[in-house]
Amino acid sequence: MTNDILTLIQNGMSRFSKGQKLIANYIMNSYDKAAFMTASKLGKTVNVSESTVVRFAVELGYDGYPAMQRALQEMIRNKLTSVQRIEVANNRFGNQEILSMVLQSDIEKIRTTLEEVDKTAFQAAVDDILRARTIYILGVRSSASIASFLSFYFNLMFDNVKHIHTSSNAEMFEQMVRISKEDVVIGISFPRYSSRTVKAMKFAYDRGATVIALTDSMSAPIAENATHTLIAMSDMVSLVDSLVAPLSVVNALIVACSYKTEKEISETFSNLETIWDEYGVYEKVEDGV
Repeated sequence: MTNDILTLIQNGMSRFSKGQKLIANYIMNSYDKAAFMTASKLGKTVNVSESTVVRFAVELGYDGYPAMQRALQEMIRNKLTSVQRIEVANNRFGNQEILSMVLQSDIEKIRTTLEEVDKTAFQAAVDDILRARTIYILGVRSSASIASFLSFYFNLMFDNVKHIHTSSNAEMFEQMVRISKEDVVIGISFPRYSSRTVKAMKFAYDRGATVIALTDSMSAPIAENATHTLIAMSDMVSLVDSLVAPLSVVNALIVACSYKTEKEISETFSNLETIWDEYGVYEKVEDGV
């Protein structure tokens, strides 16, 4: 839907029933909390039935409550402050067992990502990575951990990888100054989206490079200047960004690239094993110990 959900609610206020107006007013005033409530919990919060909540979503033009909830979550994903994240998490978890809640949530993120990710875009990204003169990898703040993981394995596999380490816009562009249409840039960005990553991706795109975006939505800022966009579900768990699904997509990228260059990769890792053994990089664990 093209309209902001709050605008839809505001425009429809005059035609809502009494119960629907209770829902509408709650969402307008507490959309950060409503976005993560089930239909049942939202109904109990405003003293209406669950079916009234579902009908309200349909009245707004959504296929059902889950679609309306996704619209709310999409709207606020990049707007919540750290304090609001904590409040939302407390409302979501309540007295439930946190370990199970978080793990179940991560399982659902991977399941949804498997359904949503564009497999054609994924394969095209793999092909472009293998053809690239230089592979630039960029991710800052919480996304830096995924960028580092990808860089670690790509550096073992290829000799043309450049991991962009930066604490300022100037340093970032200095490291990308030679980028051209023969290169690939892999940018990783999840809410709250880093403006530095968005600027760097536009910089690369304007210079003709192939830009691969790993993010959570086609409407994410980083996707605007992407040649290929790989969608992975992310979520806010208190102060922590859930990056399980994005990491799984990165794993798939690594495996797909290694599969396509099996002979070269095997030779590289054979040499590495010799080096690791000679210099005692890994502890030897005896069988049965």
